[in-house]
Amino acid sequence: MEAEFAQLSARIGQRLRTERMRRGWSLNDLSKRTQNQFSKSRISNYEQGIRRMGLEAACQLAEAFGDVSPAWLLMLDDFGPLSAEERRLVESFRAMDEAGRQRVLALIAPADAV
Repeated sequence: MEAEFAQLSARIGQRLRTERMRRGWSLNDLSKRTQNQFSKSRISNYEQGIRRMGLEAACQLAEAFGDVSPAWLLMLDDFGPLSAEERRLVESFRAMDEAGRQRVLALIAPADAV
């Protein structure tokens, strides 16, 4: 079981590092975005899988990124960050009444079959 936890920690760390690098942020940049609640070495330890990221840390780091969820950081959700267009679609869908949502779902149903 310990080996599985170590593998998961490494995958979580890789996800964190990939997201940080995708944004062009250094370890110091991410640390600053957490108001220095996370040191560069702590973030690096998460990224290397040396230290296990808990829920509280995932929540704080997700907040620093602004558009990822703690569940995504912890590999509990396979959806990556939403683009601005995707966020707009979700917000619009949520604002619709039930009839509107059903029309949208009927419209995209053929795409699900592909």
